[in-house]
Amino acid sequence: MSSNDKKDIDEVTGTDTTGHTWDGIKELNNPLPRWWLWTFYLTIIWGIGYTIAYPAWPMISGATAGVLGYSTRGEVAEEIQRFEDANAEISAQLASVDLNTLSENPDLLRFANSAGAAVFRNSCSQCHGSGAAGAVGYPNLLDDDWLWGGDFDAIEYTIRHGIRNEEDWDARYSEMTAFDDIYSNEEVDQVVQYVRLISGQGYDPALAEAGTELFANSCAACHGDNGAGNYDLGAPNLTDAIWLYGGDTESIEETVRYARFGVMPPWGERLSEAEIKAVTAYVHQLGGGE
Repeated sequence: MSSNDKKDIDEVTGTDTTGHTWDGIKELNNPLPRWWLWTFYLTIIWGIGYTIAYPAWPMISGATAGVLGYSTRGEVAEEIQRFEDANAEISAQLASVDLNTLSENPDLLRFANSAGAAVFRNSCSQCHGSGAAGAVGYPNLLDDDWLWGGDFDAIEYTIRHGIRNEEDWDARYSEMTAFDDIYSNEEVDQVVQYVRLISGQGYDPALAEAGTELFANSCAACHGDNGAGNYDLGAPNLTDAIWLYGGDTESIEETVRYARFGVMPPWGERLSEAEIKAVTAYVHQLGGGE
């Protein structure tokens, strides 16, 4: 009797089977090609060698270091340090310059704008957007409508200390009164319509007229008699078409009723002096700097 007589041969394919059957389906005996098996074994050997040579296995407080001591973080740190060393001299100039005289040094100005763009993308774009156009609750830095002032000194102070945060005692601070428990619903409507009037939007004449006195008594102290805002208090200009939280009736009503309290973190301890000056110069030149 031949060896083939002992094998269970599949009638359709002519291939012997392993003898395993599932629900009447037989498993054909088709072993993997030799080249594939040897390639697989080599990848196992390579993987073992890699985990010995390089960081690989996670531990409680880190990963195995590997006998070569290689670190991608270390490599990046070295590359960063190389550029910092190369720019050390011009960075020192930027750190000590009066930004109001920056335009007198074209090379330093170009460096400041280039470095500031990098700082902005890394630290500011998450809120203000990659193009600095802002979003609801996050100021647009491309226009000339500033809450706290848009000259070099004002922008630098805002970046350095932030706004209404609890980390920096020198942070800019103001707090709008919430009028929900102070005004009646009718009075809220009157103030809202008056704000729409002075901002050049459609309004209810009767309600706006009634809101004139309310605005003068409760809002003008911060926003000004004409509603044009106040840099010292971070009070927005209510007479233009630029709105931080929206200028439609519903948005203005929510602001009047419940107030707004935007917070910006301080960057004075997180960025170097040169980086603060650089991002100040970059923001200033975006188009809205005073």
